[in-house]
Amino acid sequence: MAEEKEAAEALVSDLQKRITEAFEVFDHENNKTVDVREIGTIIRSLGCCPTEGELHDMLAEVEEEEPTGYIRFEKFLPMMTKVLLERRYRPIPEDVLLRAFEVLDEKNKGFLTKDELLKYMTEEGEPFTQEEIEEMISASVHPDNNIVPYKEYIAMMVVEDY
Repeated sequence: MAEEKEAAEALVSDLQKRITEAFEVFDHENNKTVDVREIGTIIRSLGCCPTEGELHDMLAEVEEEEPTGYIRFEKFLPMMTKVLLERRYRPIPEDVLLRAFEVLDEKNKGFLTKDELLKYMTEEGEPFTQEEIEEMISASVHPDNNIVPYKEYIAMMVVEDY
């Protein structure tokens, strides 16, 4: 029983250290606050992939009653610790991502063209923002031949489990 408690405490301590380190990267003034617009990046760097709606809910939980545009570490740490302990907003598993790309790759070429990717991102499902489109294109499209070798791209996207 004591060993389980120690293991749990060690896990919480490790998670809080990771959260602190991620937060501090964006705490440019070293005053235990970050710009609210950076929170999504911090959360994703910790291996969570919330939707925009879920991210909005998380921000509502840690924002001040009077929004200041900044999030305080003392409010972020307990919320994020709980999220990580509950393993919420886990990324989609590698095999599911691969199957999704294979469905889009109707001719089974092993890649999508830049144009195909743009078409899917703008005409199918929930629309991406221009910033998201540009970010994905720069991360996924091979600069020499304008294709997305999706098996390589998926391997790059996979987040290490904790």
